[in-house]
Amino acid sequence: MSAVAKTSGHRPLPFNAGSHSPLSLHDRTSSERLLPVSLSVVNGQRTRIAGGSGHLGVKMVSGQSAATSVWASSPLKILVPRPRGQSVWAYLSSYGGGLVAGDETSVTLELAARTRCFLSTQASTKVYRNPAGRPCGHRLKATLGEGSVLALAPDPVQAFAGSSYTQRQEFHLASGSGLVLVDWLCSGRMARGERWVFDCFRSRNDIFLGGERVFLDSLLLNSTEVPLTGAHGMGRFNCLATVLLIGEPLRTASAKMLQDFATRPVTRAASLLYSASPIAHGTLLRLAGEEVEEVGREIHRQLAFLSGFLHDDPWSKKW
Repeated sequence: MSAVAKTSGHRPLPFNAGSHSPLSLHDRTSSERLLPVSLSVVNGQRTRIAGGSGHLGVKMVSGQSAATSVWASSPLKILVPRPRGQSVWAYLSSYGGGLVAGDETSVTLELAARTRCFLSTQASTKVYRNPAGRPCGHRLKATLGEGSVLALAPDPVQAFAGSSYTQRQEFHLASGSGLVLVDWLCSGRMARGERWVFDCFRSRNDIFLGGERVFLDSLLLNSTEVPLTGAHGMGRFNCLATVLLIGEPLRTASAKMLQDFATRPVTRAASLLYSASPIAHGTLLRLAGEEVEEVGREIHRQLAFLSGFLHDDPWSKKW
């Protein structure tokens, strides 16, 4: 049976929200016991929540970033291997290893002032075929306190043939906070000959700074209306990626990224295409690659500076 968990107070969680702990229920305090999937403990009271919902709250505790509030309901899981330290590391996952028709996940994220958080996924987000056209997707709303930094760098979305997926992410940044955002997808199960044959893929990112919208990016790929394969579609490319740096803490990294790509030579028929552009308060990078691994390596190279913010390299310990 899946479960929901939440703690009150400022103690990091000793287990992963949305999964069973090796400890028995009798080994937990009353605020840490597993509850039925439809319930969560909020301020000492049980509250019903929708399936697929989750929350991660990060606050400063004794000078360190700490996950003080974590809960999730099936099919969503939130894993927190580093609940406290110079930065909090968390990973989104699911019980079935992907999203099937009708699965909709929704995550809220709250970072208090001066905290640091790295949020990724346990693996690529697999989206299975959806012949009935039922809703399937993911929503995220993040609120960043003054001086905080969030790095949202999931693995790519992998939409299978006949699938449909909608993603909507919204970020509200206070003055002096910073956001690193990675949003990318691959063509599907290339080993099975599937390339850009999902039915529909939608992704939208809205970013607000001081209450004002400063960035909006929307992507729609619909193979039922226009074929995505062929020379006039995606051509030889199997991966698309967007990388965004925005906010005062990332000013130096943004300028360095622009300078790096401004001095790169342009190669005919290159396996990796890129475009780096200045935007209000940051830099926008777009990538298109023939191989997912090549795009991933370039993303990691451009985000190597994150080890300074997180005081460690999260990718070096993932695999």
